[in-house]
Amino acid sequence: MTSTKQHTVVDSPYGELTLVATDGVLSGLYMTGQRHRPAEESFGERVAAAEEPFPEVVRQLTAYFAGELTEFTVPVRLEGTAFQRSVWEQLVRIPYGQTWSYGRLAAELGKPGASRAVGLANGKNPVGIIVPCHRVIGASGSMTGYGGGIERKVRLLEFESRGTALA
Repeated sequence: MTSTKQHTVVDSPYGELTLVATDGVLSGLYMTGQRHRPAEESFGERVAAAEEPFPEVVRQLTAYFAGELTEFTVPVRLEGTAFQRSVWEQLVRIPYGQTWSYGRLAAELGKPGASRAVGLANGKNPVGIIVPCHRVIGASGSMTGYGGGIERKVRLLEFESRGTALA
């Protein structure tokens, strides 16, 4: 069975975001210049942001960036290995405005020695922001790796700590 993919591009306080849907469910949210961003050709047909399933995704992102939404409810389709999916599913448990270390994330998964593997899986999260991989930091509090770039990670964490977007 072949999947149907569509995508749209929307503006955000952190640059353009490419939203990808597979069979009508959000399966990708990519920033400009993001590491591990799939080839544009894999995103399917480009459609207007007003076409399903994008209006609800855009509505929730807009509310998030306005400081009015702290938890996303839009359905997502996470495509990856079983381990990657387990990491990504754990990310949504990190409360808004808080951070966890890679070690804590590994421990929460029941794999306390797997912080490096957790970091690699975290970096390949296909649905950034909504699945909040930016909330994972180094054990010392350092801003280690982020597919969207360290500057964006810092800005997103500062935004969540204050509830207002940075220019």
